Amino acid sequence: MDIAHRSGCPINLTLEMLGDRWSLIVIRDIMFGNRRHFRELLTQSEEGIASNVLADRLKRLTENGLLSRRDDPSHKQKGIYSLTEPSIQLVPLLAQMGAWGRRHTPVSEELSIRAELLEQGGPPMWEAFMAELRTLHLGTPAQERSVLAELQAAYLAVVARKSETAA
Repeated sequence: MDIAHRSGCPINLTLEMLGDRWSLIVIRDIMFGNRRHFRELLTQSEEGIASNVLADRLKRLTENGLLSRRDDPSHKQKGIYSLTEPSIQLVPLLAQMGAWGRRHTPVSEELSIRAELLEQGGPPMWEAFMAELRTLHLGTPAQERSVLAELQAAYLAVVARKSETAA
């Protein structure tokens, strides 16, 4: 099926494929939160996506080749969502969006620490993170460095420090 596009501009075509803000939020939650099931994506997102919107975005992202879905062997009606190579290659874009957001919006410290680390780490960290995502989602051989663990440790350290100062 050939889809009509508004123009051949690469920015337009990217926006047509990604859709709206929810599509990037879903990719973000799978990428950075390793949320792979519908229920996790629905209940663990800070933004509170509606179930019908989530179902629509998962379907659209799968149809556009940004996610893959396989049946969960533990439950026939559950699916496990994985990033595909094109969505893994969104890491630099998401890192740049996070860096821009840190400079121009009122971010919270705990939710911006990962963006800060990705900005500071730059392309070498992005490449290591993409390699790790390929291992998690595409089954490539594991790398020594776990960027996901580094990002999660930094987030947990900020949360712990904030709860200590609040007590």
